[in-house]
Amino acid sequence: MKKYSAPWAAALTAALGMGCALPAAAATGTEAPPSAVRAAAAPATLRLMPLGDSITWGVGSPSGNGYRGSLWNQLSAEGHALDFVGSGRNGTMSDPDNEGHSGWRIDQIAGIADNVLARYRPNVVTLEIGTNDLNGNYQVPTATDRLRALIDQITRDVPDATVLVGTLIISTSGTEEASRPAFNAKLPGIVQAEQAAGKHVRLVDMSALTPADLSDSLHPDDDGYRKMADAFNAGVQAADAAGWIKPPVSSGGQVRSGIAGKCLDVFGGNSANGTAADIWSCNGSESQQWSARSDGTLRALGKCLDVTGRGTANGTKIEIWDCNGGANQQWQAYNGGYRNPVSGRCLDDPGASTADGTQLVLWDCNGGANQQWTALPVTSAP
Repeated sequence: MKKYSAPWAAALTAALGMGCALPAAAATGTEAPPSAVRAAAAPATLRLMPLGDSITWGVGSPSGNGYRGSLWNQLSAEGHALDFVGSGRNGTMSDPDNEGHSGWRIDQIAGIADNVLARYRPNVVTLEIGTNDLNGNYQVPTATDRLRALIDQITRDVPDATVLVGTLIISTSGTEEASRPAFNAKLPGIVQAEQAAGKHVRLVDMSALTPADLSDSLHPDDDGYRKMADAFNAGVQAADAAGWIKPPVSSGGQVRSGIAGKCLDVFGGNSANGTAADIWSCNGSESQQWSARSDGTLRALGKCLDVTGRGTANGTKIEIWDCNGGANQQWQAYNGGYRNPVSGRCLDDPGASTADGTQLVLWDCNGGANQQWTALPVTSAP
């Protein structure tokens, strides 16, 4: 078994509990103290999304790597097959993908979470968010309520993922510091409630950082970012040892029509409710990345394939809409295509059209090429 240095052990202790009166097991759901945690038989494969604000992006780090560079190096050295994912790229590291957004608050991250989580399907999320809410004095009394809702959103979108919730790092901003201790004090209770609900959510304590580790009033320097990486890495190792981290699931793929060269598509790549589901020449774009979920839905851009107005008649148009569990968002594999079980009708390209942008409809199932849909398997992470 690999032996870890004392600093790593200290970081693991920090990840497992915040030094409060509760035992580590009660505070974080850990079954044993760090000395008794059994290493996983083999390090888990990780598709990890760094999610948050400018601290996730790496502001204050000369390389732009922030904590992500050190975390990548540690996880790779420990034997994890590794892919960082996100819609942004920043830093000199070999895999700079991340979902850090400078200046963003918790509600703004929530606004894009459905989309990016559906696209990348991480099995680990490192979450560091809330600094801008406090520093901007934005509805501070309800900031932790928004964080709790965001965690619920993440675990709903990617129920197979482990979410590592970082406490807010120290700052020298009087505005932020006035509220930070109270914000952080509420996080253990939020994490305990998530775990009690059966969710793989773990608290990661960032209290090792001091004002000497800052590059400005809010952002770490590289020494501070290394401490953040140590804490997040300890959280990953503890979650892996507990058996929480499962292999990454398919993040989606093209659904090809029986009409040659055409794919199931979201018109214009627009994720707004009511956007037409159409056919388009296959191009591998984000608007053609679909995943079939165990709840019977087909999803793209964080939305569900939906029968407009819960209609059941021939010719009812197909769109995307917020996933809501409705019967009009249910699709069953049927005769080489997809059937809505309530209407008994199939997903159809009207008139076997070959024109890009043709909106799809419901129609009596007939087995025609315009009702044939073949999902292509995903062989690697996006």
